[in-house]
Amino acid sequence: TCAMLDSILRAAGYRVGLYTSPHLLRFNERARVDGADVSDAALIEQFEAVEGARGTATLTYFEFTTLAILRLFSQSNLDAAVLEVGLGGRLDAVNLVDANVAIVTSVAIDHVDYLGGTRELIGFEKAHVYRPDRAAICSDPVPPQSLLDHANAIGTDLWLFGRDFNYQGDRQQWSFAGRHSRRASLPYPALRGANQLLNASGALAALEALSARLPVSQQAVRQGLLTVQLPARFQVLPGRPAIVLDVAHNPHAAAVLAQNLDMMGFFPTTHAVFGMLNDKDIEGVIEKVKDKIDHWHVAPIAGARGRSAADIAHHVRTAAPASTVSAHANFATALGAAREQADADDRILVFGSFLSVAEALRAIS
Repeated sequence: TCAMLDSILRAAGYRVGLYTSPHLLRFNERARVDGADVSDAALIEQFEAVEGARGTATLTYFEFTTLAILRLFSQSNLDAAVLEVGLGGRLDAVNLVDANVAIVTSVAIDHVDYLGGTRELIGFEKAHVYRPDRAAICSDPVPPQSLLDHANAIGTDLWLFGRDFNYQGDRQQWSFAGRHSRRASLPYPALRGANQLLNASGALAALEALSARLPVSQQAVRQGLLTVQLPARFQVLPGRPAIVLDVAHNPHAAAVLAQNLDMMGFFPTTHAVFGMLNDKDIEGVIEKVKDKIDHWHVAPIAGARGRSAADIAHHVRTAAPASTVSAHANFATALGAAREQADADDRILVFGSFLSVAEALRAIS
């Protein structure tokens, strides 16, 4: 949704700052101005300013980063800033900004140690990005009651998918319907995946809510959808065998990934290159995709949160006994083994974490 907002607004001629996390290969990916990653020099200048101002205050990695990038954006002559919340909402550093419009795209179970283990608990945390008397968009088709209750309690202008905005699509194009406007004959977003029309609808609802301040033409919407880019979100690399990159790391994202794999068409065999962190629901993720994968090549993620290859292999063998499982020392070796095993008409799926996809990308490049 953030990438689509950035792409559409830039197509409309606005100067946009985009803050997302985490990064894949370079820290600079987190901050983009006018479609380009900010430079090392620009980031260092802001880091030095934050360090000089913090005094005895202790800042986390993410808090330090957020302050630096917000300061950079404040000096960049922007028309709009698109800010992705890092974790939850209520206690996230990005939530210090009183946004003109806030979007909750979905409520999935993740980061349970911080946000809670139910959709109701997580929905309550996420609802705190909303502000009184400002547009509050929810793209989740089944929002938790806790989100609805908080939005109503603080007096937001709540936009719900299915009530205030919706979409319809056929094989060639799709249309968006908001509260007061319709956009027909839209091209499908350049981002692959069954969930992208839902993401695009949330973006268009936000743009309708902001239309008095940031008018956007139909042509800008079309161009923005056609040119939007977001690496490693069901990204299919050119060549044979096909290589699919997806950072899916929770059961909700894995279910979407499984649906997207079905929509790709027929591939004789699917080879997975897979690794996950210790604090993620590995059983839930494997359960959603196990029927789509024939051969698993697992590898460890470095660091204290990383899960060992032996542990990953054990979980896969338990959940998917019909599949073959190979454990490797690193992702470069795992990807190499998958490529050697795969025929030209097969596909290789790399997923499970931002870190696993990043390591595979380094091996590919």
